Amino acid sequence: MTTLASVTLEVADPTAAERFYSAAFGLGPRLGLRASEAPTTGFRGFTMSITVSQPADVDSFIGSALEAGATELKPVSKSLWGYGGVVQAPDGTIWKMATSSKKNTGPATREVDDLVLLLGVEDVKASKQFYVERGLSVAKSFGGKYVEFASDDAAPVKLALYKRRGLAKDVGVPEEGSGSHRIVLGSTDKAFTDPDGFAWEAVPVTSASA
Repeated sequence: MTTLASVTLEVADPTAAERFYSAAFGLGPRLGLRASEAPTTGFRGFTMSITVSQPADVDSFIGSALEAGATELKPVSKSLWGYGGVVQAPDGTIWKMATSSKKNTGPATREVDDLVLLLGVEDVKASKQFYVERGLSVAKSFGGKYVEFASDDAAPVKLALYKRRGLAKDVGVPEEGSGSHRIVLGSTDKAFTDPDGFAWEAVPVTSASA
């Protein structure tokens, strides 16, 4: 059975990326980095999402990311579903900070409720079936638009599928893009590549807590 044990961003300068992520989000070992010069253009087909408990934490993470060198893609704002904003890290990775709450209950704690990897796919139903056949369990499913897979509380990152066009629109970028995704997913089973070209590498089970 396959589960998501790790997420590694491939970046041009790991040292600079480590400085950015330490200052912006402080995610520690939940996010891996490694050097890669693989060519890529436009939207890479995925986003990372940090969910928190209140707007103050969204503001805190967005603020520290911008101070560390991120580019604002969508300013923080309220919506029907809550409160959030989107930035792009210097390495090109798109990050969304969000909360379902519209009111603060206290000062920002910078505690991360969930770190979610959203893969933008052409056919959500087909990709969902692909992953189910590899042992992933579906936690939430909304037709051909969105799927979230189940994970235990100790999992460092949750995995979800989103229609590629919808994901690009959600974070405020054109959907066009080509080349490397610049991301590698750690599989507790074996190496494989999904229908949209996202690469999984076999990793030891202990990597889930590394």
